[in-house]
Amino acid sequence: MSLRPFRDIKRRKTKVINVGRVKIGGDNPISVQSMTNTLTTDVKATIKQINDITEEGADIVRVSCPDESSTLALKEIIKHVSIPVVADIHFHYKRAIEAAENGASCLRINPGNIGDASKIHEVLKAAKNNNCSIRIGVNAGSLEKDILEKFKEPCPEALVESAQRNIKILEDKDFFNFKISVKSSDVFLSIAAYRQLSKVTNYPLHLGITEAGSFVSGSIKSSIGLGSLLMDGIGDTIRISLSDNPTQEVKIGNEILKSLNLRNRGVKIISCPSCARQAFEVIDTVKILEEKLAHIKTPITLSIIGCVVNGPGEAAMTDVGITGGGKGNNMLYLSGVQNEKVLTKDIINKVISEVEKKASELEK
Repeated sequence: MSLRPFRDIKRRKTKVINVGRVKIGGDNPISVQSMTNTLTTDVKATIKQINDITEEGADIVRVSCPDESSTLALKEIIKHVSIPVVADIHFHYKRAIEAAENGASCLRINPGNIGDASKIHEVLKAAKNNNCSIRIGVNAGSLEKDILEKFKEPCPEALVESAQRNIKILEDKDFFNFKISVKSSDVFLSIAAYRQLSKVTNYPLHLGITEAGSFVSGSIKSSIGLGSLLMDGIGDTIRISLSDNPTQEVKIGNEILKSLNLRNRGVKIISCPSCARQAFEVIDTVKILEEKLAHIKTPITLSIIGCVVNGPGEAAMTDVGITGGGKGNNMLYLSGVQNEKVLTKDIINKVISEVEKKASELEK
């Protein structure tokens, strides 16, 4: 049970590409990505982090491949993970070839930085032979020298011109299995660049605000930037760039998509900020429930409201709901209907039990 969205987002129609088993673009779900911060050569640590990211709800993961030992490590890493791996390549074309041959599902490159046409051709040949897609990664901090000289500074037009130049490089080599990003740490610059790019190409777009910052500030910047674009129907896959654990990036990415009704996964909690009317400790209760219900992957709505002012109305629109009542007698709602009174001390266990029960019913 959930509210019908006030506004249904009409997504921009893009080409469909494959990143391993994940389809990007078209009507396919918007995927969430993150990137490992372990040394790729530390195979055990990298596998663990990828699996943690996967458990949090990531669809795709990116790993750094700055040297040959890192690209060789991909072969072992990929054996032990369940989501497609993107190899992050910056300059050396041989690293891209090695990554494709060792099982990478996608190469993140800037074709203009790879070298002359013959080197680009070798990379694309390896990508084709190994069913490997490419992400053209344009970044405001590393624009081509001539483009930067032309526009004097990073601007939306500069990022889009770089993207179009690199698109042509791939298309001229008959390679079309790619997506594009035009990232900046500036929210306004990123939004403007993606909007301009979406008007001149129908390749799928990878959204991100690069180097967004710490968990709080970075989450806010990313929510504003990506949320604005997603509401315009722009974007086929996203990555939240935070100076934090990669699992936090995935969590924020999923929450952004859930808030826009673009993705349904796990428990969506509607809760009040708490006030003097609260009949129980709402903030602590929500924190505990978020942790205790993190294992639920089935889409379920849960309302935790501390009083009867807004509680009944919110509970009427969620799968499970608790509304604070007098003298420790709180009301449990199931599928929007009053079910039974619950003592304050029993709220946590009762809600967990009902959510798990509902998830089990929905999974059948």
